[in-house]
Amino acid sequence: MLTPERHRAILRLLAERGRLTLEEVRSRFRVSAATVRRDAQALAASGLVRRTHGGLLPPDFALTEPVYSRKAEKAVEIKVRLGRAVAELLPEDGTVFIDAGSTCLEVGRALLDRPKLRIFTNSVPLLMHATEASATLSAIGGEVRKVSLALTGALAQSWLEQLRFDVAVVGASGTDADAGASTTEINEAGVKVEALRRARLRILVADGGKWNRPAAFRFSPWKAFHHFVTDKSPSRAERAALIAAGVKLHVISSK
Repeated sequence: MLTPERHRAILRLLAERGRLTLEEVRSRFRVSAATVRRDAQALAASGLVRRTHGGLLPPDFALTEPVYSRKAEKAVEIKVRLGRAVAELLPEDGTVFIDAGSTCLEVGRALLDRPKLRIFTNSVPLLMHATEASATLSAIGGEVRKVSLALTGALAQSWLEQLRFDVAVVGASGTDADAGASTTEINEAGVKVEALRRARLRILVADGGKWNRPAAFRFSPWKAFHHFVTDKSPSRAERAALIAAGVKLHVISSK
């Protein structure tokens, strides 16, 4: 295989998987480690990949989290439909935890007209809807993380120790077929873990762009969730991982 052909094949494989190790490239294309390093350097220099220690990532892979306003403006229609799909899984009467994040905000908005529902949340934007809601909204306390407008930290986790939920709905910054769900910040990961631990029914909601783009901190394996709501059908291998973990997959319509 000529070098340009191998480069195109590497890029196709990276697009499918979301990340590659240099060892995976070496084994797949049966070339030397030195050749793989040269390929990685050339692709990175061309801006086609982002090189990390021992691997390759897509060029748009972010090592830091975008601010909330940027995330809120992205794929608004998809997030609204995801929010409505999750709301259909939730009770009219009970206690629900809704995570911070722009997608979970749409879940919360879809629940505001349920008067018998008590919603606990660490989302500052969702709490701003309290005066217009028929549902009861309660903050879990904590420090405001400016980049995500989430309440986090020791105080938030302390509040959660006193609570129990019928359902917990959480979002993710990234997902991985093997590892599960992850996020970019350790304090937000802590809140997610505590909320999931205290819920009888656990739901993950994330758009398809999060598939196979794991973030820095894994907060939960797949087996911790009962439902996963997304907008993109995963691959056969990814579906197999969900089935093995006992997760029910819900893929919303493209329209």
